[in-house]
Amino acid sequence: MTAPHLLSPVTFAGQELKNRMVLAPLTRGRAGPDRVPNKIMGDYYVQRASGGLLISEATSISPEGNGWVDAPGIYTSEMTAGWKSITDRVHAAGGRMVLQLWHTGRASHSDFHNGELPFSASAVTINDGDGIYTPKGKKPFEVPRPMAVEDIKRTVEDYRQAAINAKEADFDGVEVHAANGYLINQFLDSRSNQREDSYGGNLENRYRFLAEVMDAVLGVWPEENVGVRLSPNGAFNDMGADDFRETFTYVAQQLNKLKVGYLHVMDGLAFGFHERGEAMTLAEFRALYDGMLMGNCGYTKEDAEKRLADGDADMIAFGRPWITNPDLPTRFKHDYPLTSFDDPSTWYGGGEEGYNDYETYREKSGKEAMTSLT
Repeated sequence: MTAPHLLSPVTFAGQELKNRMVLAPLTRGRAGPDRVPNKIMGDYYVQRASGGLLISEATSISPEGNGWVDAPGIYTSEMTAGWKSITDRVHAAGGRMVLQLWHTGRASHSDFHNGELPFSASAVTINDGDGIYTPKGKKPFEVPRPMAVEDIKRTVEDYRQAAINAKEADFDGVEVHAANGYLINQFLDSRSNQREDSYGGNLENRYRFLAEVMDAVLGVWPEENVGVRLSPNGAFNDMGADDFRETFTYVAQQLNKLKVGYLHVMDGLAFGFHERGEAMTLAEFRALYDGMLMGNCGYTKEDAEKRLADGDADMIAFGRPWITNPDLPTRFKHDYPLTSFDDPSTWYGGGEEGYNDYETYREKSGKEAMTSLT
């Protein structure tokens, strides 16, 4: 075995996971315009059920939370039933799966909201010349409308209802998406949050929205079944402030008090680095957080093994390598070569191509063997 730490079991929420490899949340845009999870999505997750834990793609908690074409939701009975059909299949295949709860905030566009501007902590636009793909094509980001207190309270309730729906869909837990420049991250970041009320200014105030979301979710799920994702080093969606280390140190300390099931930290820099100081490391978070710690973003098998061996992490999440290698744990175990994951042209939107049509190593080698005989 060439990955003894990665392939060793670990306990999450009272259940033994077969290994410490986690399928990272990967937005793929296969739910269609109605945003209802479907069969090909189920096929995709079942193909990857050999992982210790699967984290669903980011899933909108409400219509207001939408900001990605054809991404799934969890705010209607049809969506809940669609996800239930997927978790049933994942469980039958021996897998465990949590749902990532998502609100895009300002990383959206009025095209998603019948002409209404998306909202955020403050009226600060994403400074990104690349823009956003909307149902009507690619558009520049807009200046969001700042959330009134009643908007905040309503959104917290949306998180609560989404957590309830996730339980009805028979997930094994939920992950609160507080990373990658989406709504919760917009409140945490001192550049995007310029509020002067109790939700802005000092650290305690900027954390308040996440604190209220956590209170709502933990009112539905036991703390051991809840994870939180953070991206302290990330620049995606125009994130990063000079006080980032102070901010995320405080956030980790507060989440430690809540004793949540895991903290999912995008410590790697493969998704972009804001370069506002030395990058925060898993070792830093290990000193701040007593519970299960998960690393993510650009890890190789060797990097992951070292983090686990050094005690800096308990699990490692893999994203892009798992897109093209549905049997990634098997490939790591036997040191099989990986299918390249450098071409993203079919990753987003569409049907089965570039989604669930990638072969396992054994399928591919079997076909090659048969070809050599003909």
